[in-house]
Amino acid sequence: MDRRTIVGQRIDNVDAWDKVTGKAVYGIDLKLPGMLHGKILRSPLPHARILKIDPSRARNLPGVRALITAEDTPKIKYGAQIADEYPLAVEKVRYIGDEIAAVAAEDEETATRALELIHVDYEELPAVFSPEEALGPGAPEVHEGTGNVASQIDFERGDVSQGFREAHCILEEEFVTSNVHQAYLEPHVCIAQADGCGRITLWGSLQAPSRNRETIARILNLPPDKIRIIQTVVGGGFGGKATQVLALYPLCALLALKSGRPVRILNTWPEEFAASRSRMPSKIRLKLGLKKDGTFTAKDLAIIANAGAYAGTGPAVMTTTAMRATSLYRFPHVKCHARLVYTNTTPIGSYRGYGNPQLHFALESAIDMAAERLGLDPLDIRLRNAIRVGDTSIHGWVMNSCQLQACLERAAQRSRWKEKRGQRRKEGIGIGMASMIHVSGNRAVYPHFDGSSAFVRINPTGSVDIISGEAEIGQGSNTAFAQIVAEVLGLPMEEIRVQPLDTDHSPFALGTFASRVLTIGGKAVYLAAQDAKEKLLSFVAQKMEIRREDLECQGGMIRMRNSSKPGLSFQEAARLASMASAGAPILGQGIFRVPGHVVMPDASKYGNLSIAYSFGVQVAEVKVDRKTGRVDVLEVYSVHDSGTIINPKLGEGQVEGGVAQGMGFALMEEIVRQQGKVLNDNFTDYRLPTIQDVPKIHSLFIEVPDPFGPFGAKGLGEITQVPTAPAIANAIEDAVGIRLKELPMTAEKLLKALKEREMKERSLPCAGSSFEA
Repeated sequence: MDRRTIVGQRIDNVDAWDKVTGKAVYGIDLKLPGMLHGKILRSPLPHARILKIDPSRARNLPGVRALITAEDTPKIKYGAQIADEYPLAVEKVRYIGDEIAAVAAEDEETATRALELIHVDYEELPAVFSPEEALGPGAPEVHEGTGNVASQIDFERGDVSQGFREAHCILEEEFVTSNVHQAYLEPHVCIAQADGCGRITLWGSLQAPSRNRETIARILNLPPDKIRIIQTVVGGGFGGKATQVLALYPLCALLALKSGRPVRILNTWPEEFAASRSRMPSKIRLKLGLKKDGTFTAKDLAIIANAGAYAGTGPAVMTTTAMRATSLYRFPHVKCHARLVYTNTTPIGSYRGYGNPQLHFALESAIDMAAERLGLDPLDIRLRNAIRVGDTSIHGWVMNSCQLQACLERAAQRSRWKEKRGQRRKEGIGIGMASMIHVSGNRAVYPHFDGSSAFVRINPTGSVDIISGEAEIGQGSNTAFAQIVAEVLGLPMEEIRVQPLDTDHSPFALGTFASRVLTIGGKAVYLAAQDAKEKLLSFVAQKMEIRREDLECQGGMIRMRNSSKPGLSFQEAARLASMASAGAPILGQGIFRVPGHVVMPDASKYGNLSIAYSFGVQVAEVKVDRKTGRVDVLEVYSVHDSGTIINPKLGEGQVEGGVAQGMGFALMEEIVRQQGKVLNDNFTDYRLPTIQDVPKIHSLFIEVPDPFGPFGAKGLGEITQVPTAPAIANAIEDAVGIRLKELPMTAEKLLKALKEREMKERSLPCAGSSFEA
């Protein structure tokens, strides 16, 4: 019998009231005594050699307290995967927005004026703005000696040529995805303070403080213990504040060291669009082979992805694009050739889904296109090929839990797929489907390990603290952690507190990415709670001279199992245990190392890189206005296999937010550039979905526990955005018979396609008696 009373309940986020009442302290709210205002001078040119920097007029401006150029830095290259950038440009700038100098002044106006007074002499160089340009013969190199290729992937599993020989239908299409911004509400902000010994404290809304500390220490040529990072409340991240450290953070530290005063640097929105790390755009050529019954025989993939001026997390993002969606299905033969290309544009980075939405758009669109050619229902093709529990995918991914087939069946049943598909074209209404897969952790990201540790501290008063290095960024992990501990200890949620993340006191953790925090960080918290419970119950058992096995924690009490006696209150037991230990609290430690079957992939990217894989299916219903090309999304059904849902209320919030972001990716969002310059660097010109655009979203969960996650939980946060664009694309095709293969699928593009089809139909010769004047 399941006796859980807190896990699985719809509990409000533990920080919800602070946020809605304005008590939460974001980085933008934090002010320190004597704090200076920092500003960064950015390149106005996409590609140029720096001949001379003269900062003398700026340094002499009253109110300026510190000014730095590359000459004031250790000039150490860094990068998430490839060390190819400096915090301040050395010799060359490579995109409009590249950092050249930084200043700290008494107020923002003085700092802005100081930037205007820094004189820079440039020698402008030829630039390349698209991967095709950058790969062309004689193209100028963004980084010398690279041929503009930052990273390349080549692999073949099985015999792709044989697979295509066995195919009855071969589909070959090209798809294009766009560069979009995470659109978090809080721009990047950092506050830095140096003490008299040169130790630096940074406050920032970061997703991976432990690893960010490592990177910043390396840039500053300091030992990591000279850096302390305190995470402020995060106003949204979605990957944009993760492991790729923006120059803003080490520059803030350098200005604090030089001025001897606290310094804050806050990006403006034009700076965010020009210099933060947004989603990787890609061009994908996909060749797909199928038998008559819809069974996949082969997949051949070619990808050209735009890295921008520096690699950042691009190599790992492109690896995800190249591989992840393939493990949705039982592919017998696959091949891939992918290149990440340097251009003189803003560097790209991580965004919810981490490269996964790009290939899902291509693959899930192609499945529907192939289904049409074969005269099959695309649902049936997905069901026939769906990977199953117990399978090992062609990339070596082990499916210890998998409910993809059940998700497909539930999505079809709830959306009335069989009744609706292909029935409402006269009304311009259509329905589309797409499947999804994502990881719950990623062994390939950090070379040393993938795991987590945590402490659960039972205080003498009976209250409980959770100490974890995993970052809460708004996804609700602190609430889930508190629910896990409350469940283990049999306490009400009010007795549980999650301590703020501080690298001086929190364990090392990889951070919030790869949908790992609940599955892996939550398991460490679960183990720490179990350890704390065992220590407390062992003390009580010894004091009462009974067996530990005869005791249980439930309802805030410690009592004999199967006894009606009230027992000892948790608070009294904690007080007595502390008194017996000279005032020390009970400290439970949880160490979770991923099991041995989770491995670093080999050189061809083969290997089981995650402890678990989440699955799901989305069905979108749309209405298309043929006169304007406008697409209205009417309803979305989002069905998920994410194991046990610790908090359904937060789970539904993840789904709804992910679908809304996926709609933006599908229909409207795109950073527009001209010769490397961003033209829509604000939320007036960069269009986002609003409440008027977002439809009724049905969040459905198939809860089959995973064998490894806490209480059987798997990741949910990122996967929710992954299939939305292809589901909408497939629905548009069902509504009006137009297949769009380039994102965003704007009204202009759809209207153009409708008019082109109309003109083509008018120009075609008509046969026999079917013609009517």
